[in-house]
Amino acid sequence: MTTSTEPTRDTKPTRRLPGRMPGWAKVLTAVVVVLVVMFAGIRLSLLPGLRDFFGTETHDRSGPALLKSIQDMSRYDAASGNFQVVVDLEKDAKYLPDAIRGTRTLYVGAGTVDAYVDLGKVGDKNVTVDQDRTSATLRLPHAQLGKPALDPDRSYAVSKQRGLLDRLGDLFSDNPGGEQAVQKLAVKHIGDAAKESELTARAETNTTDMLQGLLRSLGFTEVKVSYGG
Repeated sequence: MTTSTEPTRDTKPTRRLPGRMPGWAKVLTAVVVVLVVMFAGIRLSLLPGLRDFFGTETHDRSGPALLKSIQDMSRYDAASGNFQVVVDLEKDAKYLPDAIRGTRTLYVGAGTVDAYVDLGKVGDKNVTVDQDRTSATLRLPHAQLGKPALDPDRSYAVSKQRGLLDRLGDLFSDNPGGEQAVQKLAVKHIGDAAKESELTARAETNTTDMLQGLLRSLGFTEVKVSYGG
């Protein structure tokens, strides 16, 4: 009987040692870890000094305001109304769902409207004084409403819903999430509300009281003021 002298082969697979991480990968990993720790510290207020280091500063580099013109005012602002309106503006695409294309903005608009009497339109024919200068009659034009003025400190957007395409469009827009449309609509509603209010009537009453007090202080005992001239 013969004995085989061939060496036995080890059938167990050899395990390769993992390769070393490249140097650039180590540097990149270290930088990422440092940034994560730093921003986590800022977020959690663990490193208060870093908040000032990465904070932003605001600089007003605007030029001086230029006076373009001067206008003499002859109107008497006799009353002012404060208004508030909730604007719910929705814009939908015709053939696309709101999640893809469409916006809806809920906006609270607050503003004022002034009511005034234009005294510059009062001429000699509108004022009558007796010979004793004790009685005066004035006929004035009806009070008018000024333009609504939206107050930015008291106006704000409650919610904004935008579709995917609208959000992508905001990335390339000079004024992302602009509120011009709802602001114009708020101004319109405030102006309409002022027309339906008693603001002009209050302005005429206040103008009458002002003129009667002024003329009586000058010696007139009877002062009559009417409107519609």
